Amino acid sequence: MSTDAEMAIFGEAAPYLRKSEKERIAAQNKPFDAKTSVFVVHAKESYVKSTITSRESGKVTVKTEGGEVDQIFSMNPPKYDKIEDMAMMTHLH
Repeated sequence: MSTDAEMAIFGEAAPYLRKSEKERIAAQNKPFDAKTSVFVVHAKESYVKSTITSRESGKVTVKTEGGEVDQIFSMNPPKYDKIEDMAMMTHLH
């Protein structure tokens, strides 16, 4: 992982390329349940973070920001947001 000093070469773009140390620590400590956290396809946003609220008879109900749900995809824990090495991610979509 690159240090903050090494990221300085990216100038103003650096904050968009990776999280600060404080943000990375906060993300690692954020509660996350891999069994209920998913992404759903959204017409305007492409994918929206959602939470599974129930599973019955092969149907899944999710709580999302809005839009119709056609497909759901597993979500990586928040500690992987802006991760530099995608090989470390559990799910690739």
